[in-house]
Amino acid sequence: MDQSLLDQIALRDLVMRYCRGCDRRDFALVRSLYHDDAIDDHGSMFKGNPDDFVAWLPEVMAHWELTIHSIMNSLFVVDGDLAEGEHHVRAYHRTHPPKRKEFIVYGRYLDRYERRDGVWKFVYRSLVFDQGEVCEIDEESFGRLAADAAQGTADRKDPSWTFPLLAGLGEN
Repeated sequence: MDQSLLDQIALRDLVMRYCRGCDRRDFALVRSLYHDDAIDDHGSMFKGNPDDFVAWLPEVMAHWELTIHSIMNSLFVVDGDLAEGEHHVRAYHRTHPPKRKEFIVYGRYLDRYERRDGVWKFVYRSLVFDQGEVCEIDEESFGRLAADAAQGTADRKDPSWTFPLLAGLGEN
């Protein structure tokens, strides 16, 4: 297979692992995706190194009962051991009961990556805010819709943690 395609597959996996790490609160997984000298730039909310970012995440994520980071359009440009990416993201955030609200951010991640010792990781990740919305949740309808399905959670009670390969992603 062409090296460019292999690089793009590895970079896409990196971006998807970031989403899982945030949504399942697997902060060890999130930390493993950054080179030690990387910068994460979430604008006025946070800008700093990976250790400080991972220390900040539990505090900010505690406000949300559930988050879902969905990547839509993705573009990578690879040049040897350097790459850049632009990813459209829909970041869904739901507050805790009893009067839940949905905060939905539409934006883009602008990334720089480096391959070091054969492994691609973030060296710079930034969030660009394009649009957002806040919605009230109809609790009665929400309860009926969710009644017969497995319930997603932002912690280790989520059904995905029963899949040992997924659960072990942060252990690498």
